[in-house]
Amino acid sequence: PDKIIHTVAGFYTIKISELKGQRRLRQLVRPRHMAMHLVRKHTNLSFPDIGRAFGGRDHATVPYACKKIREQLPKDADLRNAVRTIELNLGS
Repeated sequence: PDKIIHTVAGFYTIKISELKGQRRLRQLVRPRHMAMHLVRKHTNLSFPDIGRAFGGRDHATVPYACKKIREQLPKDADLRNAVRTIELNLGS
């Protein structure tokens, strides 16, 4: 998960501490949700493990984040392009 978190933070030019932090600013929420979605997609980690990787978040936060991204992907070309670019940067 650390590689994915680092790559998403770099893509959005935000600090890793902000991505893992508790602040709910709009400019942090989408990158955080995307990072959780990608960690879930590209690792075998459980929801609680992913929540711990993101600053001790509740396990219910992770499926919510994944669902939000999955719902927005078909509708949002910018989001699809961002996911594609991040996955390319990860070597996926």
